[in-house]
Amino acid sequence: MEGDASVETKHNPIEVVSQFQVEGRLTSLTPFGTGHIHDTFCATFDRGGVPARHILQRINGKVFRHPPTVMDNIVRVTRHLQSKLGDAPDRQRRAMTVIPTRSGDFCYRDDAGDYWRCYVFIERASTYDVIASPRQAFEAARAFGRFQEALRDLPLPPLHETIPGFHDTPTRFAALVQAIEKDVANRARDTTAEIAFALAREPMIGVLLDLQKAGRMPARTTHNDTKLNNVLLDDTTGEGICVIDLDTVMPGLALNDFGDMVRSAANSGAEDEKDLSKVALRMDIFEALARGYLETAGPFLAPDERSHMAFSAKLISFENGLRFLTDFLNGDVYYKTRRTEHNLDRCRTQFKLVRDIERHEDRMAAFTASLE
Repeated sequence: MEGDASVETKHNPIEVVSQFQVEGRLTSLTPFGTGHIHDTFCATFDRGGVPARHILQRINGKVFRHPPTVMDNIVRVTRHLQSKLGDAPDRQRRAMTVIPTRSGDFCYRDDAGDYWRCYVFIERASTYDVIASPRQAFEAARAFGRFQEALRDLPLPPLHETIPGFHDTPTRFAALVQAIEKDVANRARDTTAEIAFALAREPMIGVLLDLQKAGRMPARTTHNDTKLNNVLLDDTTGEGICVIDLDTVMPGLALNDFGDMVRSAANSGAEDEKDLSKVALRMDIFEALARGYLETAGPFLAPDERSHMAFSAKLISFENGLRFLTDFLNGDVYYKTRRTEHNLDRCRTQFKLVRDIERHEDRMAAFTASLE
């Protein structure tokens, strides 16, 4: 192999990639992307003088404890999406393609017990970690709405729940209460304002789940990690062409996806911003997200789904704040941190966004209603 013949890792990705059904001669293998969960590489093969790229990933077994189950979901979803595209000339760029191993499986287990997977690289499209314009927000939201719409008729059985209770806000709230009571890191005394903020908002934690139990908000196949960088935007047109990072695709509520779009994209500050004066809801981005999402998802949404779009942004932001605060009180055992109060800064940022959404919620709801 030419180029980057050695990659600094305790694993041997060069050996691993040879276990997949990829044609050609491997010419380079380099670390790729900015993700924090998996180890990702770009593998380039020479096919008669034509380069062909693939994505190779080592699945993080600490986050996803049953990788074959995750891959079962992903294969079912990607095949269904491809079937909906029919003979579209761009179909290979509009749905991910999983490459099987030489034995026909969809993930490979190495000698260390780690699982790997391989995808076709989608060319002439890019992801962005930071929203640069309302147009990008619109395109990303439209792609996520189209993704939900295409999976409405995914054949039974339901997908596996890869992370149980992922958006179960009452359970997240109960975990916070338990962390406050145990106070294992002796940090509750430093977070009295944040604890009071959280406890005061207990009445909202079950709103969406109660609507689901009442049959007014159906379970759907959802992505559950709807950040901008999980949509590929076409390099020429800017169109959102493909939703990626499908590890958390499972049954859920459509508004969990929309709320997380707003939480991650419409915040004017960084997720761990220490200067809370920089944290606010960007209404221009929210409006672009709502327009894009409703253009593709609007026709199938139930009335209560449409009327709770603004609320979902508040709830998911609050839920994330709960998770950061809980981890801080527990001694930073879940999220990676770079400083002592990193999780507390993250919590404060989310709670500041919640406050700003509360101030704008009526305006946000009026805007989404105007799009009907």
